[in-house]
Amino acid sequence: RQRACAGHRRAAVRSRPPRPHQRAIPLLRSGSRLSMESEGHTSSNTSSIRVPANAIAVHDWWKRPFDLVVLLAVHISLAPIWLALWTFIPLTIWLSDRGPVFYTQARVGKGGRIFRAYKFRSMVPDAERYTGAVWAEEDDPRITRVGRFLRSRALDELPQVINMWKGDISLVGPRPERPELVEEFTQQWPEFGNRLAVRPGLTGIAQVYGRYSTHPRDKVRYDMIYVRRMSPWLDIKLLALSVLITVRARWQGEER
Repeated sequence: RQRACAGHRRAAVRSRPPRPHQRAIPLLRSGSRLSMESEGHTSSNTSSIRVPANAIAVHDWWKRPFDLVVLLAVHISLAPIWLALWTFIPLTIWLSDRGPVFYTQARVGKGGRIFRAYKFRSMVPDAERYTGAVWAEEDDPRITRVGRFLRSRALDELPQVINMWKGDISLVGPRPERPELVEEFTQQWPEFGNRLAVRPGLTGIAQVYGRYSTHPRDKVRYDMIYVRRMSPWLDIKLLALSVLITVRARWQGEER
């Protein structure tokens, strides 16, 4: 959903995705990419970072209960809306081209664990058959008309509540990336791997303050700001801003 520069698209890894039984990508299994206690690796493009282990422990203590309380409250208070969305969106997708309603994809979670992320399909079936693992662009021709509508309102993300209930992702945190892209970007910016110190999220600082054109290096910086400053109050603020941005995009016809 983010614009990658031409160099990144040419360099996108097209290797076979990990098998479902694999628990972490190779670089992370070796322990070379995730650092909580020591100073993070540095490069010319990123700043030195530090992720204290005690901060991660405190984060884990409140994060999961916070997610469950918010999810339960939203499902109960908006039950009729949830029912309508889960009825009409799948029906509309299927009627548009008779293709699959859902789209699943391998993503990298906390500590490098691989999980399957769920979304409503917003692209043509088998969209990556010829392109391999690349980011979608704003004007990507693979996006269907229905898919463009869903993306502009973040409705294609709705099935990820399944991942939230399972504990794969949180409401707020760094966005989970594909294994191929995690390896590529970790090689370019070693600090990228430090995002995996926390559970990934549905929204975050990079999604609130960034756009398609935001450089991946800057998204890493946004994510590391969250990792260093994470708190219940920051999560509440980012959730509120995410809702406001989605509503504004709806009325202004924008797509983030």
